Amino acid sequence: MRRAVCPGSFDPITNGHLDIISRASKLYDEVYVAVMINKSKQGLFGIDERIDLIRQVTADFGNVQVEAFHGLLVDFCKQRDIPAIVKGLRAVSDFDYELQMAQMNNGLSGVETLFVPTNPTYSFLSSSLVKEVATWGGDVSHLLPDVVTEALLRRLREK
Repeated sequence: MRRAVCPGSFDPITNGHLDIISRASKLYDEVYVAVMINKSKQGLFGIDERIDLIRQVTADFGNVQVEAFHGLLVDFCKQRDIPAIVKGLRAVSDFDYELQMAQMNNGLSGVETLFVPTNPTYSFLSSSLVKEVATWGGDVSHLLPDVVTEALLRRLREK
């Protein structure tokens, strides 16, 4: 069984994230979406909310599992016998950072990293940018799955 992981904080998941996960799900038998727990960072959505949203928007893929993780991604991979990490690259600046991470992960455990170029439609997209635009009343509905847009707008109204 060919397995891969798509890691991230997904606060919230965007259409760019979803594009990479979708493409990975066509290349691998099982794709794990590893949702990072960073206790030093306060996200807009709690970990359980992020997992729920990701499960909703990936349900049709049929081979995607969503789990939280804390610690080293290579440990997550070892525990589940996952030999590959799939990462989307938006720009050269992403590559510089991600190459260092890929080399470290490979050196620690032999896990390979595959870089997938982001669809140009989403090359500028980040969760942080989406949250900022939405906070100031900008329309982000074309950047997120519908259920995520609804959750984001509801959360911003609560604040």
